[in-house]
Amino acid sequence: MHKIVALWAVPRSTSTAFEWMMRQRGDLDCLHEPFGEAWYQGDAPLWFFYEPGGVRTPGLTMERVWEDIQARAAKGPVFLKDFPHYINHFSTPEFLAHFTHAFLIRDPIKTITSVYNKWPDFHEGEVGFPEQRALFELIWAINGAPPPVIDSDDLLENPHDMTRAFCDAVDIPFIPEALSWEPGGDPSEHSWWDGGSFHANLAKSTGLVPQKRKYVELDDTPSRVQQVYRRMKPHYDRLYAHRIQL
Repeated sequence: MHKIVALWAVPRSTSTAFEWMMRQRGDLDCLHEPFGEAWYQGDAPLWFFYEPGGVRTPGLTMERVWEDIQARAAKGPVFLKDFPHYINHFSTPEFLAHFTHAFLIRDPIKTITSVYNKWPDFHEGEVGFPEQRALFELIWAINGAPPPVIDSDDLLENPHDMTRAFCDAVDIPFIPEALSWEPGGDPSEHSWWDGGSFHANLAKSTGLVPQKRKYVELDDTPSRVQQVYRRMKPHYDRLYAHRIQL
C-alpha cells in the first residue's frame, strides 16, 4: 500500500483551500472528507439533525469508505482531508496505523463564527475540537511522538514556508508551483455536501498567498458563539502548543 496522508481538521479552518492546493500537485489521489459523507448521509447516518427521509447515499458505510481508500492507496499515494469527529467511533490503533497523520487547527473564535454565519443552528458536536484533540492524543500515545500540527493563521501568513514544513513533516516532496492555480475551478466536483456551496469563494481564488493575520473580538460575537468558544478553546490550545513553528 502506498502512503495515505491524512489531514485532520475542523470545519471552517481553511482546510479545503489546503486540499485544493494539494490537488494541484498532480502526484496524489486527493479525497474531500470521504468519511464525512457516510457520517452525514450514509446507511447509518450519525449526523445529529438527520431525520428519516433525509438525503441518503444508499450502500455507503464507514467500512465501504475505508475499503475505497485502501483500493486507491494500492494504486498510488493518497491525500485526504477529513474531520476527526466523523471517525471517533472508528479509530482503532490498527486503522490509524495505515495513515501518515497531520493536523490543521484554527482559532475557535474564527471557526465558530464562520460556522454560525453559515449555519446558525449548528450542533456543538459538529464543531469538532474535542474529537480533534482526542485523536491527536491517541496518535501521540500510539506513536510515541506528537503528529505535526499546522495553525491556519500561520499557514495564511506564510503559505510557502508553512507548506514546505508540512511536506517535510509528512515526508512528501514540496512542490511550490502547487501554491498557485487558475481561477474557475469547481469545488462541487469534489464536494458531496450541498453542491460545494460552502466553498464557492474557492472557485474565484488563484492560490495560497500571504494574508495579513486577522482578529475577531469575542465580545462582538453572538452569545451562542461565545458559549461554544469557551468550551472549545482548551482543546485548541493543547494542539496549538505543539504547532510547527518556523
